[in-house]
Amino acid sequence: MNEWITAVNDVIWSYVLIVALVGCGFWFTWRTRFVQFRMVGEMLRLLTESAVDTVEEQVRGDESRKNKKRHISSFQAFAVSVATRVGTGNLAGVATAIAIGGPGAVFWMWLIALVGSATAFVESTLAQLYKQKHKDSFIGGPAYYIQKGLKQRWMAILFAILITCQFGLSNNSIQANTICGAMQEAFGWSPVWVGIALAAMALFIVFGGIQRIAHVSSILVPVMAVGYMVLAVVIIIMNIGQIPHVLKVIVQNAFGFGQVVGGGVGAAMMNGIKRGLFSNEAGEGSAPNVAATATTTHPVKQGLIQALGVFTDTLLVCSCTAFIILISGLYQVPELNGIALTQSALQQEVGNIGPMFIAVAIFLFAFSSIIGNYYYGEANIRFITVHSSQFIVHSSLTVYRICSAGLMVIFGALASFELVWNIVDFFMAFLTACNLVAIVLLGRYAFRLLDDYRQQKRQGIKEPVFHRSQLPEIEDEIECWD
Repeated sequence: MNEWITAVNDVIWSYVLIVALVGCGFWFTWRTRFVQFRMVGEMLRLLTESAVDTVEEQVRGDESRKNKKRHISSFQAFAVSVATRVGTGNLAGVATAIAIGGPGAVFWMWLIALVGSATAFVESTLAQLYKQKHKDSFIGGPAYYIQKGLKQRWMAILFAILITCQFGLSNNSIQANTICGAMQEAFGWSPVWVGIALAAMALFIVFGGIQRIAHVSSILVPVMAVGYMVLAVVIIIMNIGQIPHVLKVIVQNAFGFGQVVGGGVGAAMMNGIKRGLFSNEAGEGSAPNVAATATTTHPVKQGLIQALGVFTDTLLVCSCTAFIILISGLYQVPELNGIALTQSALQQEVGNIGPMFIAVAIFLFAFSSIIGNYYYGEANIRFITVHSSQFIVHSSLTVYRICSAGLMVIFGALASFELVWNIVDFFMAFLTACNLVAIVLLGRYAFRLLDDYRQQKRQGIKEPVFHRSQLPEIEDEIECWD
């Protein structure tokens, strides 16, 4: 079965998704007039202000909010989406891409991040536009804008099923597999017991709902990302003389010159784009599910913040891992792959504490991804069962929670490295294709919203506001934005 999935993945990724992902990325970059580069300052402003507001609200405590409807801030939505991005893909995924595709895979990861951030902007802006009211916050995502915008219920349900299988189930098995591998490498702990402990902790959190997920992620994400990047920067500074050579090797191998490992340009491109997409999720349709939950005054605000998340993930965290591995030179050792390669590279730089540090870091990275991944499935199960009785809804969610945070975590702990990655690549391919079709067809509304946002900023309005009456032709399809 593993060989069959591998063959299907190679065909889909080689002939379809690479062209579609890169093509859509360049198209959205052009149509948004390079939004991911021209509005970086606005992205940082929005994220910083939202983070400050979130901290102030938490300091005031529940007493000050007891008469207010609970909501998810832009920063919390950003934190949950980054929690799913910053994880196994940054440590094990980067290592796998380099081991199979060579150093050139890093170049293609950078490219898919640079152009993919425009794709992330479009899909998250659309998620905000078509979001719906929910009891605790808002709810939305590709399934919602496919149904409302394209009026294709069958396609929306297909997407909802695919994303539930991809993130809520198969993706969580990857996170667990990587955590268990790192713990076994560093401490010799049995994957069985580590898997059971992970499942118990994940179940406790997911039964608390998106409010608890948002709270946990907003604490874990900054701590884990900053700690890992500080260590990586120290290592890079210690080896600053090698950086020009590392960059030269990346560029040369990206185009087939001086190939030292991997299968040439095709392998570098395919593995770089696959692992880049797994890591930053731009165009996959996952982050919009969380982007839709944020309370904001204009859809573009969350689109900008989510585009920044792609940069944070790939250009910062993934690059840190890539530099550590390439500086070590261990990517040329055939026996090393995945998290073991990252641990060995770090061990060479900082000694025996390296594998232990990575074990702790991957636990924080991947565990936050598990609880974030779970929410993507929950949002889409609610979409599928929206017209069902409360009994069916609650029963479906209970079964899903047990499978996502329990059974699939344990499965990932026990399954082979190759099997869990192949299953993820399989679902990721179909999920991304479905979402790309939708955002290409609906992208014109994101472009108009961006034009409106820019116009208000030029008029001196610090915080642009959107009303659904500004899009009269689809006003009846928009539930929020009164």
